[in-house]
Amino acid sequence: MAEQPCPVPTASAPWQGTAAHPSPTADPAPPGPQTHPRDKWSKKMDFLLSVVGFAVDLGNVWRFPYICYQNGGGAFLIPYTLMAVFGGVPLFYMELALGQFHRTGAIPIWKRICPIFKGIGFAICIIGLYVSFYYNTIIAWALYYFYSSFSGTLPWASCDNPWNTPDCTNYFGRSNVTWTNFSRSPAEEFYTRKVLEIQKSGGLYDVGGIHWQLLLCLFLIFTIVYFSLWKGVKTSGKVVWVTATLPYVVLLILLVRGATLPGAWRGVVFYLRPDWGKLLSTAVWVDAAAQIFFSLGPGFGVLLALASYNHFHNNCYRDALVTSTVNCLTSFLSGFVIFTVLGYMAEMRDVEVEDVARDKGPSLLFITYPEAIANMVGSTFFAIIFFLMMITLGLDSTFGGLEAVITAVMDEYPQVLAGRRELFVLGLITVCFLGSLSTLTYGGAYVVKLLEEFGAGCSILAVVLLETIAVSWFYGIQRFSHDVKAMLGFTPGMFWKVCWVAVSPALLAFIVVSSLLDQPPLTLFDYQYPEWSISVGYLIGASSFICIPFYMVYKLVWTPGSLKQRLAVCIRPEKTTRDPQAEVMCMSPVL
Repeated sequence: MAEQPCPVPTASAPWQGTAAHPSPTADPAPPGPQTHPRDKWSKKMDFLLSVVGFAVDLGNVWRFPYICYQNGGGAFLIPYTLMAVFGGVPLFYMELALGQFHRTGAIPIWKRICPIFKGIGFAICIIGLYVSFYYNTIIAWALYYFYSSFSGTLPWASCDNPWNTPDCTNYFGRSNVTWTNFSRSPAEEFYTRKVLEIQKSGGLYDVGGIHWQLLLCLFLIFTIVYFSLWKGVKTSGKVVWVTATLPYVVLLILLVRGATLPGAWRGVVFYLRPDWGKLLSTAVWVDAAAQIFFSLGPGFGVLLALASYNHFHNNCYRDALVTSTVNCLTSFLSGFVIFTVLGYMAEMRDVEVEDVARDKGPSLLFITYPEAIANMVGSTFFAIIFFLMMITLGLDSTFGGLEAVITAVMDEYPQVLAGRRELFVLGLITVCFLGSLSTLTYGGAYVVKLLEEFGAGCSILAVVLLETIAVSWFYGIQRFSHDVKAMLGFTPGMFWKVCWVAVSPALLAFIVVSSLLDQPPLTLFDYQYPEWSISVGYLIGASSFICIPFYMVYKLVWTPGSLKQRLAVCIRPEKTTRDPQAEVMCMSPVL
Protein backbone atom coordinates (compact mmCIF):
# COMPACT_ATOMS: atom_id res chain seq x y z
CA MET A 1 0.00 0.00 0.00
CA ALA A 2 1.25 3.47 -0.81
CA GLU A 3 2.36 5.59 2.10
CA GLN A 4 0.41 8.75 2.92
CA PRO A 5 2.29 11.97 3.72
CA CYS A 6 1.89 14.13 6.79
CA PRO A 7 -0.16 17.18 5.78
CA VAL A 8 1.35 20.43 6.99
CA PRO A 9 -0.96 21.85 9.65
CA THR A 10 -2.30 25.31 9.15
CA ALA A 11 -0.84 28.15 11.14
CA SER A 12 -3.43 28.36 13.88
CA ALA A 13 -3.64 28.62 17.62
CA PRO A 14 -3.41 25.40 19.63
CA TRP A 15 -6.60 23.41 19.45
CA GLN A 16 -9.20 24.42 22.01
CA GLY A 17 -11.93 22.00 21.03
CA THR A 18 -12.33 22.95 17.34
CA ALA A 19 -9.47 24.23 15.27
CA ALA A 20 -9.15 25.44 11.73
CA HIS A 21 -7.53 22.28 10.40
CA PRO A 22 -7.82 21.21 6.78
CA SER A 23 -10.85 19.14 5.87
CA PRO A 24 -10.32 15.43 6.62
CA THR A 25 -11.00 14.64 3.00
CA ALA A 26 -8.38 17.09 1.82
CA ASP A 27 -5.31 15.04 2.77
CA PRO A 28 -2.78 15.58 -0.02
CA ALA A 29 -1.69 12.56 -1.99
CA PRO A 30 1.92 11.42 -1.90
CA PRO A 31 4.15 12.37 -4.78
CA GLY A 32 4.18 10.01 -7.73
CA PRO A 33 1.59 7.49 -8.85
CA GLN A 34 -0.69 5.92 -6.27
CA THR A 35 -2.45 2.87 -7.64
CA HIS A 36 -3.72 1.61 -4.26
CA PRO A 37 -4.59 4.53 -1.96
CA ARG A 38 -4.93 3.69 1.71
CA ASP A 39 -8.45 3.00 2.90
CA LYS A 40 -10.11 5.36 5.35
CA TRP A 41 -13.00 4.89 7.72
CA SER A 42 -16.30 5.88 6.13
CA LYS A 43 -17.47 7.47 9.39
CA LYS A 44 -15.83 8.46 12.64
CA MET A 45 -18.22 6.14 14.52
CA ASP A 46 -16.95 3.17 12.48
CA PHE A 47 -13.52 3.72 14.01
CA LEU A 48 -14.77 4.36 17.55
CA LEU A 49 -17.01 1.29 17.53
CA SER A 50 -14.15 -0.83 16.15
CA VAL A 51 -11.85 0.29 18.97
CA VAL A 52 -14.54 -0.21 21.62
CA GLY A 53 -15.44 -3.58 20.09
CA PHE A 54 -11.82 -4.74 20.27
CA ALA A 55 -11.20 -3.48 23.80
CA VAL A 56 -14.51 -4.72 25.23
CA ASP A 57 -14.36 -8.49 24.92
CA LEU A 58 -15.24 -11.65 26.84
CA GLY A 59 -12.59 -10.85 29.44
CA ASN A 60 -14.57 -7.78 30.55
CA VAL A 61 -17.47 -10.08 31.44
CA TRP A 62 -15.64 -13.01 33.02
CA ARG A 63 -12.27 -11.73 34.23
CA PHE A 64 -12.89 -8.32 35.77
CA PRO A 65 -15.72 -9.37 38.16
CA TYR A 66 -13.68 -12.35 39.38
CA ILE A 67 -10.49 -10.31 39.82
CA CYS A 68 -12.46 -7.57 41.57
CA TYR A 69 -14.09 -9.69 44.29
CA GLN A 70 -10.94 -11.79 44.73
CA ASN A 71 -8.84 -8.69 45.42
CA GLY A 72 -10.89 -6.73 47.90
CA GLY A 73 -14.18 -5.90 46.17
CA GLY A 74 -14.77 -2.15 46.14
CA ALA A 75 -11.25 -1.53 47.45
CA PHE A 76 -9.87 -3.06 44.22
CA LEU A 77 -11.28 -0.12 42.26
CA ILE A 78 -8.55 2.10 43.75
CA PRO A 79 -5.52 0.23 42.30
CA TYR A 80 -7.52 -0.49 39.13
CA THR A 81 -8.23 3.20 38.55
CA LEU A 82 -4.66 4.24 39.35
CA MET A 83 -3.22 1.63 36.99
CA ALA A 84 -5.61 2.76 34.27
CA VAL A 85 -4.74 6.45 34.67
CA PHE A 86 -0.96 6.03 34.90
CA GLY A 87 -0.44 2.93 32.75
CA GLY A 88 -3.22 1.71 30.50
CA VAL A 89 -4.68 4.94 29.12
CA PRO A 90 -1.31 6.62 28.32
CA LEU A 91 -0.23 3.58 26.27
CA PHE A 92 -3.66 3.43 24.64
CA TYR A 93 -3.23 7.09 23.60
CA MET A 94 0.35 6.46 22.42
CA GLU A 95 -0.64 3.62 20.10
CA LEU A 96 -3.53 5.51 18.56
CA ALA A 97 -1.26 8.50 17.92
CA LEU A 98 1.51 6.34 16.42
CA GLY A 99 -0.87 4.57 14.08
CA GLN A 100 -2.61 7.74 12.96
CA PHE A 101 0.61 9.70 12.35
CA HIS A 102 2.62 7.05 10.52
CA ARG A 103 -0.38 5.41 8.80
CA THR A 104 1.08 1.97 8.61
CA GLY A 105 0.93 -1.40 10.36
CA ALA A 106 2.87 -2.89 13.25
CA ILE A 107 5.81 -4.21 11.14
CA PRO A 108 6.82 -1.37 8.78
CA ILE A 109 6.10 1.37 11.32
CA TRP A 110 9.42 0.61 13.02
CA LYS A 111 11.40 1.87 10.03
CA ARG A 112 10.05 5.30 10.93
CA ILE A 113 10.57 4.97 14.69
CA CYS A 114 13.61 2.81 15.47
CA PRO A 115 14.51 0.18 12.82
CA ILE A 116 16.37 -2.14 15.18
CA PHE A 117 13.09 -2.81 17.04
CA LYS A 118 11.29 -4.04 13.94
CA GLY A 119 11.16 -7.52 15.47
CA ILE A 120 8.40 -6.16 17.73
CA GLY A 121 6.11 -6.08 14.69
CA PHE A 122 6.79 -9.73 13.84
CA ALA A 123 6.32 -10.74 17.49
CA ILE A 124 2.94 -8.97 17.55
CA CYS A 125 1.79 -10.89 14.47
CA ILE A 126 2.80 -14.26 15.95
CA ILE A 127 1.01 -13.45 19.21
CA GLY A 128 -2.05 -12.47 17.17
CA LEU A 129 -2.01 -15.90 15.52
CA TYR A 130 -1.72 -17.71 18.85
CA VAL A 131 -4.70 -15.77 20.20
CA SER A 132 -6.76 -16.61 17.11
CA PHE A 133 -6.00 -20.32 17.63
CA TYR A 134 -7.91 -20.44 20.94
CA TYR A 135 -10.07 -17.33 21.18
CA ASN A 136 -12.31 -18.25 18.25
CA THR A 137 -12.83 -21.70 19.74
CA ILE A 138 -14.35 -20.04 22.81
CA ILE A 139 -16.70 -18.16 20.47
CA ALA A 140 -17.52 -21.52 18.84
CA TRP A 141 -18.51 -22.88 22.27
CA ALA A 142 -20.85 -19.89 22.66
CA LEU A 143 -22.32 -20.59 19.21
CA TYR A 144 -22.97 -24.21 20.25
CA TYR A 145 -24.79 -22.95 23.35
CA PHE A 146 -26.69 -20.42 21.21
CA TYR A 147 -27.94 -23.18 18.93
CA SER A 148 -28.82 -25.41 21.91
CA SER A 149 -30.87 -22.59 23.48
CA PHE A 150 -33.58 -22.85 20.82
CA SER A 151 -35.65 -25.36 22.77
CA GLY A 152 -38.62 -25.26 25.09
CA THR A 153 -36.52 -26.63 27.95
CA LEU A 154 -32.83 -25.78 28.02
CA PRO A 155 -30.68 -28.94 27.81
CA TRP A 156 -28.66 -27.94 30.88
CA ALA A 157 -31.76 -27.47 33.07
CA SER A 158 -32.11 -31.07 34.26
CA CYS A 159 -30.22 -34.28 35.04
CA ASP A 160 -32.37 -36.44 32.74
CA ASN A 161 -30.05 -36.41 29.74
CA PRO A 162 -27.87 -39.19 28.26
CA TRP A 163 -24.65 -37.35 29.18
CA ASN A 164 -25.52 -36.90 32.88
CA THR A 165 -23.89 -38.95 35.65
CA PRO A 166 -25.15 -40.05 39.11
CA ASP A 167 -23.28 -37.04 40.59
CA CYS A 168 -25.59 -34.66 38.73
CA THR A 169 -27.57 -32.67 41.33
CA ASN A 170 -30.36 -30.26 40.47
CA TYR A 171 -31.11 -28.18 43.55
CA PHE A 172 -33.34 -25.47 42.05
CA GLY A 173 -36.91 -25.63 43.28
CA ARG A 174 -36.08 -28.41 45.76
CA SER A 175 -35.64 -28.09 49.48
CA ASN A 176 -34.27 -31.52 50.43
CA VAL A 177 -31.18 -31.60 48.20
CA THR A 178 -27.75 -31.84 49.80
CA TRP A 179 -24.87 -30.23 47.89
CA THR A 180 -21.53 -32.03 48.41
CA ASN A 181 -18.03 -31.67 47.01
CA PHE A 182 -18.86 -34.44 44.53
CA SER A 183 -22.07 -32.82 43.31
CA ARG A 184 -22.17 -31.54 39.75
CA SER A 185 -24.84 -29.21 38.44
CA PRO A 186 -26.66 -29.99 35.16
CA ALA A 187 -24.99 -26.93 33.59
CA GLU A 188 -21.51 -28.17 34.53
CA GLU A 189 -22.13 -31.62 33.08
CA PHE A 190 -23.61 -30.13 29.90
CA TYR A 191 -20.48 -28.02 29.44
CA THR A 192 -17.90 -30.68 30.26
CA ARG A 193 -19.62 -33.86 29.02
CA LYS A 194 -21.77 -32.63 26.12
CA VAL A 195 -20.13 -29.49 24.68
CA LEU A 196 -16.48 -30.41 25.35
CA GLU A 197 -16.92 -34.17 25.82
CA ILE A 198 -13.81 -33.94 27.94
CA GLN A 199 -14.49 -37.35 29.50
CA LYS A 200 -13.26 -38.88 26.22
CA SER A 201 -9.81 -37.34 26.74
CA GLY A 202 -7.08 -38.53 29.04
CA GLY A 203 -5.45 -35.10 29.25
CA LEU A 204 -2.77 -33.57 27.04
CA TYR A 205 -1.24 -37.03 26.54
CA ASP A 206 -4.45 -38.18 24.88
CA VAL A 207 -6.62 -35.33 23.56
CA GLY A 208 -8.74 -37.68 21.45
CA GLY A 209 -10.52 -36.96 18.18
CA ILE A 210 -12.15 -33.80 16.87
CA HIS A 211 -15.62 -32.83 18.06
CA TRP A 212 -17.37 -32.39 14.69
CA GLN A 213 -20.19 -30.14 15.99
CA LEU A 214 -17.60 -27.68 17.32
CA LEU A 215 -15.74 -27.96 14.01
CA LEU A 216 -18.87 -26.77 12.19
CA CYS A 217 -19.37 -23.96 14.71
CA LEU A 218 -15.78 -22.78 14.27
CA PHE A 219 -16.08 -22.96 10.49
CA LEU A 220 -19.14 -20.72 10.66
CA ILE A 221 -17.34 -18.27 12.97
CA PHE A 222 -14.36 -17.98 10.62
CA THR A 223 -16.70 -17.59 7.64
CA ILE A 224 -18.31 -14.59 9.36
CA VAL A 225 -14.86 -13.21 10.20
CA TYR A 226 -13.66 -13.58 6.61
CA PHE A 227 -16.60 -11.77 5.04
CA SER A 228 -16.29 -9.02 7.66
CA LEU A 229 -12.60 -8.41 6.93
CA TRP A 230 -12.07 -9.27 3.27
CA LYS A 231 -12.79 -5.75 1.95
CA GLY A 232 -11.02 -3.91 4.76
CA VAL A 233 -12.39 -1.23 7.06
CA LYS A 234 -15.21 -0.50 4.62
CA THR A 235 -16.89 -3.78 5.62
CA SER A 236 -15.65 -4.32 9.18
CA GLY A 237 -16.59 -0.74 10.02
CA LYS A 238 -20.22 -1.57 9.20
CA VAL A 239 -20.33 -4.94 10.96
CA VAL A 240 -19.21 -3.44 14.30
CA TRP A 241 -22.36 -1.30 14.38
CA VAL A 242 -24.05 -4.55 15.36
CA THR A 243 -21.31 -6.50 17.15
CA ALA A 244 -20.14 -3.55 19.31
CA THR A 245 -23.57 -2.15 20.27
CA LEU A 246 -25.67 -5.29 20.78
CA PRO A 247 -23.73 -6.39 23.91
CA TYR A 248 -24.72 -3.18 25.71
CA VAL A 249 -28.41 -3.73 24.98
CA VAL A 250 -28.16 -7.30 26.29
CA LEU A 251 -26.11 -6.28 29.36
CA LEU A 252 -28.78 -3.76 30.34
CA ILE A 253 -31.56 -6.33 29.88
CA LEU A 254 -29.66 -8.89 31.98
CA LEU A 255 -28.86 -6.27 34.63
CA VAL A 256 -32.54 -5.37 35.04
CA ARG A 257 -33.50 -9.05 35.17
CA GLY A 258 -30.74 -9.89 37.63
CA ALA A 259 -31.67 -7.03 39.95
CA THR A 260 -35.20 -8.44 40.30
CA LEU A 261 -34.04 -11.92 41.38
CA PRO A 262 -34.26 -13.01 45.03
CA GLY A 263 -30.87 -12.73 46.73
CA ALA A 264 -29.43 -10.37 44.09
CA TRP A 265 -28.44 -7.88 46.80
CA ARG A 266 -26.19 -10.52 48.40
CA GLY A 267 -24.16 -10.74 45.22
CA VAL A 268 -23.83 -6.96 44.88
CA VAL A 269 -22.68 -6.62 48.50
CA PHE A 270 -20.13 -9.38 48.00
CA TYR A 271 -18.93 -7.73 44.75
CA LEU A 272 -18.41 -4.26 46.20
CA ARG A 273 -17.73 -4.88 49.90
CA PRO A 274 -14.29 -3.29 50.41
CA ASP A 275 -11.51 -5.24 52.06
CA TRP A 276 -8.98 -2.47 52.66
CA GLY A 277 -6.38 -4.88 53.98
CA LYS A 278 -6.01 -6.31 50.48
CA LEU A 279 -4.45 -3.04 49.29
CA LEU A 280 -1.31 -3.94 51.25
CA SER A 281 -0.81 -7.02 49.07
CA THR A 282 1.51 -6.70 46.08
CA ALA A 283 -0.52 -9.34 44.23
CA VAL A 284 -3.57 -7.04 44.18
CA TRP A 285 -1.65 -4.27 42.42
CA VAL A 286 -0.16 -6.74 39.96
CA ASP A 287 -3.63 -8.07 39.17
CA ALA A 288 -4.97 -4.54 38.74
CA ALA A 289 -2.18 -3.59 36.34
CA ALA A 290 -2.43 -6.84 34.36
CA GLN A 291 -6.22 -6.50 34.08
CA ILE A 292 -6.08 -2.96 32.69
CA PHE A 293 -3.30 -3.72 30.20
CA PHE A 294 -4.99 -6.85 28.87
CA SER A 295 -8.38 -5.14 28.83
CA LEU A 296 -7.35 -2.03 26.88
CA GLY A 297 -5.09 -4.07 24.63
CA PRO A 298 -2.01 -1.95 23.85
CA GLY A 299 0.75 -4.02 22.26
CA PHE A 300 -1.45 -6.25 20.11
CA GLY A 301 -0.98 -3.94 17.12
CA VAL A 302 -4.74 -3.48 16.83
CA LEU A 303 -4.80 0.17 17.87
CA LEU A 304 -1.95 0.92 15.46
CA ALA A 305 -3.83 -0.76 12.62
CA LEU A 306 -7.24 0.77 13.29
CA ALA A 307 -5.84 4.29 13.81
CA SER A 308 -3.78 4.06 10.60
CA TYR A 309 -7.03 4.36 8.60
CA ASN A 310 -7.97 7.64 10.31
CA HIS A 311 -7.74 11.06 8.74
CA PHE A 312 -4.53 12.80 9.74
CA HIS A 313 -6.13 15.49 11.90
CA ASN A 314 -8.55 13.19 13.72
CA ASN A 315 -8.61 13.91 17.46
CA CYS A 316 -7.06 10.64 18.65
CA TYR A 317 -6.52 12.17 22.11
CA ARG A 318 -10.25 12.48 22.68
CA ASP A 319 -10.81 9.06 21.12
CA ALA A 320 -8.35 7.47 23.57
CA LEU A 321 -10.07 9.02 26.59
CA VAL A 322 -13.59 8.16 25.43
CA THR A 323 -12.97 4.56 24.36
CA SER A 324 -10.79 3.64 27.35
CA THR A 325 -13.42 5.09 29.73
CA VAL A 326 -16.17 3.12 28.00
CA ASN A 327 -14.09 -0.04 28.33
CA CYS A 328 -13.49 0.39 32.07
CA LEU A 329 -17.13 1.29 32.79
CA THR A 330 -18.25 -1.77 30.84
CA SER A 331 -16.11 -3.99 33.06
CA PHE A 332 -17.65 -2.40 36.15
CA LEU A 333 -21.19 -2.81 34.77
CA SER A 334 -20.51 -6.46 33.92
CA GLY A 335 -19.72 -7.08 37.57
CA PHE A 336 -23.28 -6.14 38.54
CA VAL A 337 -24.69 -8.33 35.77
CA ILE A 338 -22.68 -11.34 36.98
CA PHE A 339 -22.96 -10.88 40.74
CA THR A 340 -26.70 -10.24 40.94
CA VAL A 341 -27.07 -13.70 39.41
CA LEU A 342 -24.44 -15.24 41.72
CA GLY A 343 -26.34 -13.82 44.69
CA TYR A 344 -29.49 -15.44 43.34
CA MET A 345 -27.72 -18.80 43.02
CA ALA A 346 -26.36 -18.54 46.56
CA GLU A 347 -29.90 -17.89 47.77
CA MET A 348 -31.20 -20.94 45.92
CA ARG A 349 -28.39 -23.22 47.13
CA ASP A 350 -28.56 -21.76 50.63
CA VAL A 351 -24.81 -21.23 50.66
CA GLU A 352 -22.52 -18.20 50.75
CA VAL A 353 -21.88 -16.21 47.57
CA GLU A 354 -18.19 -17.04 47.92
CA ASP A 355 -18.98 -20.75 47.49
CA VAL A 356 -20.87 -20.09 44.26
CA ALA A 357 -18.33 -17.61 42.86
CA ARG A 358 -15.38 -19.97 42.76
CA ASP A 359 -15.63 -20.49 39.02
CA LYS A 360 -13.56 -18.15 36.93
CA GLY A 361 -12.64 -17.73 33.29
CA PRO A 362 -14.86 -19.40 30.71
CA SER A 363 -16.50 -21.56 33.40
CA LEU A 364 -18.21 -18.45 34.77
CA LEU A 365 -19.88 -17.88 31.39
CA PHE A 366 -20.51 -21.50 30.39
CA ILE A 367 -21.50 -23.04 33.74
CA THR A 368 -22.46 -20.57 36.43
CA TYR A 369 -24.46 -18.02 34.45
CA PRO A 370 -26.27 -20.53 32.18
CA GLU A 371 -27.24 -22.49 35.30
CA ALA A 372 -28.94 -19.44 36.74
CA ILE A 373 -30.60 -18.59 33.41
CA ALA A 374 -32.04 -22.11 33.17
CA ASN A 375 -34.04 -21.50 36.34
CA MET A 376 -35.42 -18.08 35.44
CA VAL A 377 -38.84 -17.39 33.98
CA GLY A 378 -38.32 -16.96 30.24
CA SER A 379 -35.09 -18.96 30.37
CA THR A 380 -34.99 -19.65 26.62
CA PHE A 381 -35.14 -15.94 25.75
CA PHE A 382 -32.44 -14.98 28.26
CA ALA A 383 -30.18 -17.85 27.13
CA ILE A 384 -30.49 -16.81 23.49
CA ILE A 385 -29.63 -13.15 24.09
CA PHE A 386 -26.85 -14.00 26.57
CA PHE A 387 -24.98 -16.26 24.16
CA LEU A 388 -25.67 -13.90 21.26
CA MET A 389 -23.97 -11.23 23.36
CA MET A 390 -20.99 -13.53 23.96
CA ILE A 391 -20.67 -14.24 20.23
CA THR A 392 -20.72 -10.55 19.31
CA LEU A 393 -18.29 -9.65 22.11
CA GLY A 394 -15.86 -12.24 20.79
CA LEU A 395 -16.31 -11.47 17.09
CA ASP A 396 -15.35 -7.80 17.12
CA SER A 397 -12.28 -8.57 19.23
CA THR A 398 -11.33 -11.16 16.61
CA PHE A 399 -11.89 -8.56 13.88
CA GLY A 400 -9.41 -6.24 15.60
CA GLY A 401 -6.81 -8.92 16.31
CA LEU A 402 -6.72 -10.24 12.76
CA GLU A 403 -6.90 -6.75 11.21
CA ALA A 404 -3.68 -5.97 13.09
CA VAL A 405 -1.95 -8.93 11.40
CA ILE A 406 -3.47 -8.16 7.98
CA THR A 407 -2.48 -4.47 8.06
CA ALA A 408 1.03 -5.20 9.35
CA VAL A 409 1.85 -7.82 6.70
CA MET A 410 0.18 -6.02 3.77
CA ASP A 411 1.94 -2.75 4.61
CA GLU A 412 5.27 -4.59 4.91
CA TYR A 413 4.95 -6.33 1.54
CA PRO A 414 2.84 -3.97 -0.61
CA GLN A 415 4.59 -4.96 -3.83
CA VAL A 416 3.31 -8.53 -3.39
CA LEU A 417 -0.02 -8.09 -1.59
CA ALA A 418 -1.37 -4.76 -2.85
CA GLY A 419 -4.68 -5.42 -4.57
CA ARG A 420 -4.79 -8.99 -3.26
CA ARG A 421 -6.35 -8.39 0.15
CA GLU A 422 -9.22 -10.88 -0.35
CA LEU A 423 -6.80 -13.68 -1.22
CA PHE A 424 -4.42 -12.85 1.62
CA VAL A 425 -7.23 -12.69 4.19
CA LEU A 426 -8.50 -16.06 2.95
CA GLY A 427 -5.03 -17.55 3.45
CA LEU A 428 -4.73 -16.05 6.93
CA ILE A 429 -8.17 -17.30 7.98
CA THR A 430 -7.26 -20.77 6.69
CA VAL A 431 -4.07 -20.78 8.76
CA CYS A 432 -6.02 -19.70 11.86
CA PHE A 433 -8.65 -22.40 11.26
CA LEU A 434 -6.03 -25.13 10.85
CA GLY A 435 -4.15 -23.87 13.90
CA SER A 436 -7.36 -24.12 15.93
CA LEU A 437 -7.98 -27.80 15.19
CA SER A 438 -6.18 -29.01 18.31
CA THR A 439 -8.57 -26.93 20.43
CA LEU A 440 -11.56 -28.76 18.88
CA THR A 441 -10.49 -32.19 20.16
CA TYR A 442 -12.08 -33.80 23.21
CA GLY A 443 -9.15 -32.47 25.23
CA GLY A 444 -9.25 -29.15 23.41
CA ALA A 445 -10.14 -27.24 26.58
CA TYR A 446 -6.72 -28.17 27.97
CA VAL A 447 -5.06 -26.75 24.85
CA VAL A 448 -7.16 -23.57 25.07
CA LYS A 449 -6.05 -23.05 28.66
CA LEU A 450 -2.38 -23.62 27.75
CA LEU A 451 -2.51 -21.12 24.85
CA GLU A 452 -4.43 -18.61 26.94
CA GLU A 453 -1.81 -18.73 29.70
CA PHE A 454 1.34 -18.69 27.57
CA GLY A 455 0.42 -17.55 24.04
CA ALA A 456 -0.30 -13.99 25.06
CA GLY A 457 0.76 -13.72 28.68
CA CYS A 458 4.14 -12.34 29.69
CA SER A 459 5.22 -12.18 26.05
CA ILE A 460 2.71 -9.45 25.12
CA LEU A 461 3.54 -7.47 28.26
CA ALA A 462 7.24 -7.66 27.42
CA VAL A 463 6.48 -6.53 23.85
CA VAL A 464 4.53 -3.52 25.14
CA LEU A 465 7.41 -2.69 27.48
CA LEU A 466 9.94 -2.68 24.64
CA GLU A 467 7.55 -0.74 22.41
CA THR A 468 7.19 1.97 25.06
CA ILE A 469 10.96 2.14 25.57
CA ALA A 470 11.62 2.30 21.81
CA VAL A 471 9.19 5.17 21.29
CA SER A 472 9.93 7.17 24.45
CA TRP A 473 13.67 6.67 24.76
CA PHE A 474 15.00 5.95 21.27
CA TYR A 475 12.59 7.76 18.96
CA GLY A 476 12.42 10.47 21.60
CA ILE A 477 9.55 11.87 23.60
CA GLN A 478 10.10 15.33 22.12
CA ARG A 479 9.94 14.05 18.56
CA PHE A 480 6.83 12.01 19.35
CA SER A 481 5.20 15.04 21.03
CA HIS A 482 6.00 17.07 17.91
CA ASP A 483 4.24 14.42 15.80
CA VAL A 484 1.16 14.69 18.00
CA LYS A 485 1.20 18.48 17.66
CA ALA A 486 1.39 18.16 13.88
CA MET A 487 -1.84 16.15 13.97
CA LEU A 488 -3.80 17.79 16.77
CA GLY A 489 -2.42 21.31 17.00
CA PHE A 490 -1.27 20.95 20.60
CA THR A 491 1.56 19.17 22.43
CA PRO A 492 0.80 16.44 24.96
CA GLY A 493 1.00 17.71 28.54
CA MET A 494 3.70 16.90 31.05
CA PHE A 495 1.54 14.17 32.64
CA TRP A 496 1.50 12.14 29.43
CA LYS A 497 5.22 12.60 28.82
CA VAL A 498 6.15 11.44 32.33
CA CYS A 499 3.88 8.40 31.99
CA TRP A 500 5.34 7.45 28.60
CA VAL A 501 8.97 7.89 29.68
CA ALA A 502 8.93 6.48 33.21
CA VAL A 503 5.66 5.44 34.86
CA SER A 504 4.19 3.09 32.24
CA PRO A 505 7.51 1.27 31.54
CA ALA A 506 8.05 0.85 35.30
CA LEU A 507 4.56 -0.62 35.76
CA LEU A 508 5.06 -3.02 32.85
CA ALA A 509 8.46 -4.14 34.12
CA PHE A 510 6.91 -4.70 37.55
CA ILE A 511 4.14 -6.89 36.09
CA VAL A 512 6.50 -8.94 33.89
CA VAL A 513 8.93 -9.67 36.75
CA SER A 514 6.11 -10.47 39.19
CA SER A 515 4.42 -12.79 36.70
CA LEU A 516 7.64 -14.68 35.99
CA LEU A 517 8.45 -15.08 39.67
CA ASP A 518 4.95 -16.16 40.69
CA GLN A 519 3.78 -19.06 38.51
CA PRO A 520 0.98 -20.98 40.26
CA PRO A 521 0.31 -24.58 39.18
CA LEU A 522 -1.79 -24.83 36.03
CA THR A 523 -5.02 -26.78 36.54
CA LEU A 524 -8.36 -27.23 34.77
CA PHE A 525 -11.31 -29.37 35.93
CA ASP A 526 -9.10 -30.98 38.61
CA TYR A 527 -6.57 -31.86 35.89
CA GLN A 528 -3.02 -31.00 36.88
CA TYR A 529 -0.93 -29.98 33.86
CA PRO A 530 2.23 -32.11 33.56
CA GLU A 531 5.64 -30.48 33.78
CA TRP A 532 6.42 -31.04 30.11
CA SER A 533 3.32 -29.06 29.10
CA ILE A 534 4.51 -26.08 31.16
CA SER A 535 7.83 -26.26 29.29
CA VAL A 536 5.91 -26.30 26.01
CA GLY A 537 4.01 -23.25 27.23
CA TYR A 538 7.22 -21.35 27.90
CA LEU A 539 8.44 -22.25 24.40
CA ILE A 540 5.20 -20.92 22.92
CA GLY A 541 5.65 -17.66 24.79
CA ALA A 542 9.32 -17.39 23.83
CA SER A 543 8.68 -18.21 20.15
CA SER A 544 7.08 -14.82 19.59
CA PHE A 545 9.34 -12.70 21.77
CA ILE A 546 12.50 -14.26 20.28
CA CYS A 547 11.78 -12.37 17.04
CA ILE A 548 12.94 -9.16 18.71
CA PRO A 549 16.57 -10.13 19.57
CA PHE A 550 16.85 -12.17 16.35
CA TYR A 551 15.96 -9.18 14.23
CA MET A 552 18.31 -6.93 16.23
CA VAL A 553 21.20 -9.27 15.48
CA TYR A 554 20.16 -9.57 11.82
CA LYS A 555 19.93 -5.78 11.44
CA LEU A 556 23.32 -5.18 13.03
CA VAL A 557 25.04 -7.89 10.97
CA TRP A 558 23.72 -6.71 7.61
CA THR A 559 24.22 -2.99 8.21
CA PRO A 560 27.62 -1.84 6.83
CA GLY A 561 30.18 0.11 8.88
CA SER A 562 31.79 -0.14 12.28
CA LEU A 563 29.76 -1.28 15.30
CA LYS A 564 29.24 2.32 16.39
CA GLN A 565 28.11 3.31 12.90
CA ARG A 566 25.81 0.32 12.68
CA LEU A 567 24.17 1.16 16.01
CA ALA A 568 23.71 4.77 14.92
CA VAL A 569 22.04 3.70 11.69
CA CYS A 570 19.88 1.04 13.34
CA ILE A 571 18.36 3.35 15.94
CA ARG A 572 17.84 6.30 13.58
CA PRO A 573 14.43 6.52 11.84
CA GLU A 574 14.79 5.78 8.14
CA LYS A 575 13.82 8.47 5.66
CA THR A 576 10.50 7.89 3.96
CA THR A 577 9.04 9.28 0.76
CA ARG A 578 7.13 12.36 1.84
CA ASP A 579 6.43 15.84 0.71
CA PRO A 580 9.57 17.90 1.49
CA GLN A 581 7.66 20.43 3.57
CA ALA A 582 5.92 17.66 5.48
CA GLU A 583 9.27 15.99 6.00
CA VAL A 584 10.52 19.03 7.89
CA MET A 585 7.32 19.36 9.87
CA CYS A 586 6.72 15.71 10.75
CA MET A 587 9.97 13.82 10.75
CA SER A 588 12.79 16.10 11.83
CA PRO A 589 13.97 15.72 15.41
CA VAL A 590 12.96 18.40 17.86
CA LEU A 591 15.99 19.60 19.70
